[in-house]
Amino acid sequence: IAAYSQNGYGRDALELFRNMQLKRLVPDKVTFVSVVDACAGLSALGEGKQHHANIIDSGFEIDVVVGTSLVNMYG
Repeated sequence: IAAYSQNGYGRDALELFRNMQLKRLVPDKVTFVSVVDACAGLSALGEGKQHHANIIDSGFEIDVVVGTSLVNMYG
């Protein structure tokens, strides 16, 4: 997911994340950072807000790196 997101393939990153969710795999904070960065790169604020809610539910909202990615997305 990170490789897709960092190399301009945000849609692919988000699709891979959706597949991960369908398989009930639990994302870690690195995965969330990559997903939020993909949303920022695509200007997909609505989808980014959904992932923000997932971040809160997962308890990662207090992580500095996750928080920075959220600031970048909303900025």
